[in-house]
Amino acid sequence: MTAVTAPYGEWPSPVDAALVASHDGHPEYVGTVGEEVWWTAPRPGEGGRRALVRRRTDGTEVPVLAPPWNARSKVMGYGGMPWAALGRASGGPLVVFVHFADQRLYVHEPDAPAGAAPRPLTPLSAVGEGLRWADPVLRPDRGEVWCVLEEFTGEGPTDVRRVIAAVPLDGSAAEDRAAVRELTDDRHRFLTGPRLSPDGRRAAWIVWDHPRMPWDGTEVMLADVAEDGSFTGARAVLGGPEESVAQIEWAEDGALLAATDRTGWWNLHRLQPPEETAGSHGPAALGRPVELCPRQEEFGGPLWKLGHRWFAPLTGGLIAVLHGRGAAALGILDPRTGELADVPGPWTEWEPTLAVNGTRVVGVAASPHGGHEVVELDVCTGRSRVIGSPHSDAVDPAYYPRPEARTFTGPDGREIHAQLYPPHHPGHTAPDGELPPYVIWAHGGPTGRAPLVLDLGIAYFTSRGIGVAEVNYGGSTGYGRAYRERLREQWGVVDVQDCAAVAGALADEGIADRARLAIRGGSAGGWTAAASLTATDLYACATVSYPILDLVSWATGGTHDFESRYTESLVGPLDEVADRYRERSPMHRADRVGSPFVLLQGLDDTICPPEQCERFLEAVSGRGVPHAYLTFEGEGHGFRRADTMIRALEAELSLYIQTFGLIRSDVPTLELLKSAVPHSTGGAS
Repeated sequence: MTAVTAPYGEWPSPVDAALVASHDGHPEYVGTVGEEVWWTAPRPGEGGRRALVRRRTDGTEVPVLAPPWNARSKVMGYGGMPWAALGRASGGPLVVFVHFADQRLYVHEPDAPAGAAPRPLTPLSAVGEGLRWADPVLRPDRGEVWCVLEEFTGEGPTDVRRVIAAVPLDGSAAEDRAAVRELTDDRHRFLTGPRLSPDGRRAAWIVWDHPRMPWDGTEVMLADVAEDGSFTGARAVLGGPEESVAQIEWAEDGALLAATDRTGWWNLHRLQPPEETAGSHGPAALGRPVELCPRQEEFGGPLWKLGHRWFAPLTGGLIAVLHGRGAAALGILDPRTGELADVPGPWTEWEPTLAVNGTRVVGVAASPHGGHEVVELDVCTGRSRVIGSPHSDAVDPAYYPRPEARTFTGPDGREIHAQLYPPHHPGHTAPDGELPPYVIWAHGGPTGRAPLVLDLGIAYFTSRGIGVAEVNYGGSTGYGRAYRERLREQWGVVDVQDCAAVAGALADEGIADRARLAIRGGSAGGWTAAASLTATDLYACATVSYPILDLVSWATGGTHDFESRYTESLVGPLDEVADRYRERSPMHRADRVGSPFVLLQGLDDTICPPEQCERFLEAVSGRGVPHAYLTFEGEGHGFRRADTMIRALEAELSLYIQTFGLIRSDVPTLELLKSAVPHSTGGAS
């Protein structure tokens, strides 16, 4: 077939916004329940809820919870593992889960007679944002579920305490807060759920305190579990202010396994069990950490959500691990020899959620050519297969982008990792000599990274002739602690410079049209996009979603507790460098904005509240800069509803059509105004 010649950005595409929205999100929080595999799955067409799904032994995939039940926790703002279940000899499985709407813990028996609804286990609280729960562990021997309790003690976002608590399974605490038994005190600001030793005599968990984030410094606490279920003799056994322990698990022999970055990389370590430790003093004593597979690779990651799992011990002593530089591969580690064998298959990126049952490993994986799937590996045979949420091509895969991993050189010769997605279409090509427009994508976090996987949101642009470059700027994870700490006190500088360096290099190399470069990002990526508009005239326009725009406001009660002191490492202590906070904030540099932009904001966002967007628009007002402001009721930090995602994506494309001088009629025209006016929900202002 002869290719049709048409300008970049004007190619027709079957990848429309509704298709992208219907495929947004991926499975999370896998677990095994007897011989079944369970996970949470996105439902953008059902109000953005997270469904709890089970794969039966006959291979059928059925929901555990019908709408409107929504298995999702709000703990620390980003949530965490929202469910725990166990198989029973009779009566079917028992599951405990967090319902998003009221954040209560519920218990449910999905195989009970029809009409048996979930029953609440925890009470409501009218104080602040109430009670929240996450990272549960069922203790049927005690008739309890142990989990993290986040309890608001006042109306402010930082009026909160956190403990590990025991909740009765009989429902006696459903209306009685006093019936909830606290297993730890609240001396530490943040903590994970407990991990119990194989003999049940010890419990371990991870803690950290302000101003550190969990990727800065954490400690592992160890306690004995008394006959009455109380924790005694709690002590720190690993970690510190400059050591991040991302995950812990118990091995079969009673050793404690930990992913810690004490070597500069999140590597897997083993703390010998008491019987192997000379001079043990009591049943909770453990040996010094021994590195199991010394490599300059990551075997862990940033603990944004409680319950993230990068490794899982298997029956017989082997360990399933996620590891790599940049991308995370699944491998099987023999801790005795240090030998690591990767799992065969087409998957190149694994999510931090693993579950095991004997010698079976279950995880969530994707590749540049296929979306996220639930994958099972049989360690004995080495065979892997898709068992849930299988990828199916919604359009001809010829329309998918053809990505390329690149390393660019930034200021001072530093390396910058990025992924390029050039324009690609099976039936169209651009006129000779024309260079394509490119959009720089800045990921959120900022302590995170952009994975190299199939994303229909990227295909939406590349199939139309607009290139995308995802930049894992300095500060991103996946490349060791030193790369991650390039952003220390440099947020708004290094991220902005690295994105600009990639954009400039694409123009210098003749890959992108220098006059048609844009930048986009959400959350911390929205900060980088907005800051870039105030720092350089490189970009013709920007799409800024649920951003941080005013550092002073954000650091003085303007966000939730988890990130309330994040800026102390990203920018510096406010009382010492107050001028720096103002100098870097787009809010206080609004007079430098000269390029068109669109702001996209959820009205229920407590992490990056909409008032920052509104004040930013007032600061830009009168400067004649074309812009639009779209707000969405019922959306928080990140968009989950299909109608929201459709409107946001089409608005972004319309911005590029108008700014880049393209001719298209397949999306509604976004009205770009030159003065601030009151916003309208779901519309422009």
